[in-house]
Amino acid sequence: MKVIEKFADEVINSGAYEPLDRVYVINKIRGLVGDHDEEENDKPAAKQLVDLAVKNEKIPDDITSREVLNDQLYDLATPTPSKTNSIFWQKMQKSSEKATDWFYKLCEDNNYVKKEAIAKNVVFSGTSSKGHGLEITINLSKPEKDPKAIAAAAHATGKKYPQCALCLENEGYLGGYGKNARSNLRIIRMNIAGRPWGFQYSPYAYFNEHCIFLDQKHIPMVINEQTLINLVEIEKIFPHYFVGSNADLPIVGGSMLAHEHYQGGRHTFPMMKAKIKKEVIFDKYPDVKVGIVDWPMSDLRLISKNSLTLISLGSKIIDFWDRYNDQDRQITAFDGKTRRHTVTPIMHRDGEKFVLDLVLRDNNTSDKYPLGIFHPHSELWHIKKENIGLIEVMGRAILPGRLKKELEEVKKYLLDENNEIAESHLAWAQEIKANHQITSENVDSILQQALVEVFDQVLECAGVFKNNENGEAGWQKFTEALVLSLIHISEPTRP
Repeated sequence: MKVIEKFADEVINSGAYEPLDRVYVINKIRGLVGDHDEEENDKPAAKQLVDLAVKNEKIPDDITSREVLNDQLYDLATPTPSKTNSIFWQKMQKSSEKATDWFYKLCEDNNYVKKEAIAKNVVFSGTSSKGHGLEITINLSKPEKDPKAIAAAAHATGKKYPQCALCLENEGYLGGYGKNARSNLRIIRMNIAGRPWGFQYSPYAYFNEHCIFLDQKHIPMVINEQTLINLVEIEKIFPHYFVGSNADLPIVGGSMLAHEHYQGGRHTFPMMKAKIKKEVIFDKYPDVKVGIVDWPMSDLRLISKNSLTLISLGSKIIDFWDRYNDQDRQITAFDGKTRRHTVTPIMHRDGEKFVLDLVLRDNNTSDKYPLGIFHPHSELWHIKKENIGLIEVMGRAILPGRLKKELEEVKKYLLDENNEIAESHLAWAQEIKANHQITSENVDSILQQALVEVFDQVLECAGVFKNNENGEAGWQKFTEALVLSLIHISEPTRP
């Protein structure tokens, strides 16, 4: 069979079109790739069609043009936004799991979720010497940057459309140099606490069913009581997903501070499995269990069946932390008029209970730590220099793709083979070598464990109260002041 005909049949089988539409669909495809057709081969039909379009001189042979056309082709096999939403909410009447199962499969089948690319990522898990279970990923899924796209972005002027990569107007957007291709993107419309929001999946998922909840308006991220209300509302709609927000400040926040959004998905992260090491009692909130979590970062966990009291106490903790100072530990709430404190809030369900983790964040800098006092320190930059966002806070490292090749050279060095080890890794590799009897059979496991240990150190750098005697004293000082601050506050009514 010819490849255009084959893909036309795939489009019709997807349900986006009827069999009577076959000639119409074939002509739509020809309009995109050219009239010349070829016999199919073993490659996916869409990939063959992109190659055919290059051969037919319908598109130039570059990364961006190929990506744009790929998404245009898959758009043909995707129901319209209105039909997608209609099917999704019909399935929601049966169960939220049935609805998300259907929507996620749609996003895989139409290649919005880049399953083939995601499969290239290096993923493993381990337990650090301090007893923390951690997950390591080396991200190889995102394609390399197109030089034309970089140049286009650098010279862009005027108002952007779409305003950012999260905006609703990305749905169906063609894309181009310096602009994401989103022809096959579909966004589920929903209300969260009375405001219009959207729900979509991440194209380069960092974990299972990695999704994004986005405010339909382009407004900046903020962490406050409303955040907790929104997270609770999402958990009521999708109890099988976790949901959380990046912090709303530079250094400790994510890369998209200009647009209010949350991340979620179907994955149990190491932090969610970590136990409470010390309870904190709030007499006015008897139905909320609170405790300090045994974790490299500084995490207060709140657990309750009563979402209203959970929100009430959680918002008071956020407000207190926003103003809290501890000069002995370089913890400063304000630098002049600039706010330096916030939290990374994360919520999931445990049966009928709502579980809220509030991870304390501080984005102060110093001469010694110009990228952040509570940021990966310079001796760890050879592995991780980037900000510690929501996913990493929960114990899943997102390490840069460069490491795959670099670690191969480290491995050769450990095995005394000819190598081109980077200078930045040398001291670390020497330390590993000095502490282990390394063979070809155990080198991979030793190197993986070494990465787990580094990631544990990275997270501890980002923690405001360290896992040592000084840090425990800091926790004690903070929680005592927090409890005292709430003694004279009236009983919670409605958040």
